[in-house]
Amino acid sequence: MDLFEYQGKQYFAKFGIPVSAGDVAHTVDEAVAISERVGYPVVVKAQVQVGGRGKAGGIKLANNKAEVLTHATNILGMDIKGHVVKRVWVECASDIAEEYYASFTLDRAAKQHLLMLSAQGGVEIEDVAAKDPTAIVKLHINPIVGIDEATAKKAAADAKIPAKAQDGVAAILVKLYGCFTKGDCDLAEINPLILKPTGEVHALDAKVSLDGNALFRHPEWEAFRATEELDDRERLAREKDLQYIGLDGDVGIIANGAGLAMSTLDVVSQVGGKAANFLDIGGGANAELMTSALEVINFDTNVKSIFINIFGGITRGDEVAKGIVEAMRRVQLRAPIVIRLDGTNAEEGRKILADAGIPTSRLMSKPTMLEAARAAVDLANGKTV
Repeated sequence: MDLFEYQGKQYFAKFGIPVSAGDVAHTVDEAVAISERVGYPVVVKAQVQVGGRGKAGGIKLANNKAEVLTHATNILGMDIKGHVVKRVWVECASDIAEEYYASFTLDRAAKQHLLMLSAQGGVEIEDVAAKDPTAIVKLHINPIVGIDEATAKKAAADAKIPAKAQDGVAAILVKLYGCFTKGDCDLAEINPLILKPTGEVHALDAKVSLDGNALFRHPEWEAFRATEELDDRERLAREKDLQYIGLDGDVGIIANGAGLAMSTLDVVSQVGGKAANFLDIGGGANAELMTSALEVINFDTNVKSIFINIFGGITRGDEVAKGIVEAMRRVQLRAPIVIRLDGTNAEEGRKILADAGIPTSRLMSKPTMLEAARAAVDLANGKTV
């Protein structure tokens, strides 16, 4: 669950990370009231979950009430890369001496937490990595041990952050790690982390992704869920309790297991297609679940074919097949289905599909993931298979 900047800053503040005084406004009048309260100059910032706000005119400095009126009027309702601005964050403007970058995330391959720190902040970290990989310090942290200020200060020195800022950066890194771990984050990022002319280190931005699996520990997160920006497909999937992410292709994807779903997206791309979504149905594939999955896929008018990729471990192929047949009786699909069924009771499952009397123009089975992907992509491109 990705937070807006203002929510991320509020989350940071709970863990003692210094952020600019400010508040969120949904109207121009609210933006003016906040500005009067926190004092000029202020920065009016569009709240959308996409990069490039500044270049699009979504971040403006205001020195007085008239400028706040102008900027808030222009920014509210603005379209930034397909995201309509519904709220702005108004905060005290900060004097900036230097800008850094800091983040914590999880390195799944190493099974450790990962600190990334750079003296080059304020730009996309991917750009820094491409131009000068040595400008980013990457430090793995044992979750059992954590990070202390001494370790954090050494990382700051290794990142070539000036000595005058190292103590402040180290203190914030320790707090940011606490936010990342105790706050159940997938990502906690500050870009830029600024040094003020007065010597204070301060979080000027906040990018926070929360681990949805920890929702049961955080009833307060329901407020964040209420503001999530979901397209209609994702909203329908949430109502049906499906793990779904909408994409911009034309091959609908259903798979059992996140790893297999990701691999399915990869193989569709490998054979020249574009996935319309990520959809993980997990370990079960009964008629109810398959019906829900197909309803969500069918809702997307861009989908020209559907690739169902099932590898049965605990999941039984015959139960999957029964679920698909029943689901196809319930849902009037616009697009044909290609299925690859393998693993436990796969043979029995394939026989159930073959005996169901469904025309191959609506449902066809392929023996391998690669063959099924090719067929699905060909169908999406209007070719006969």
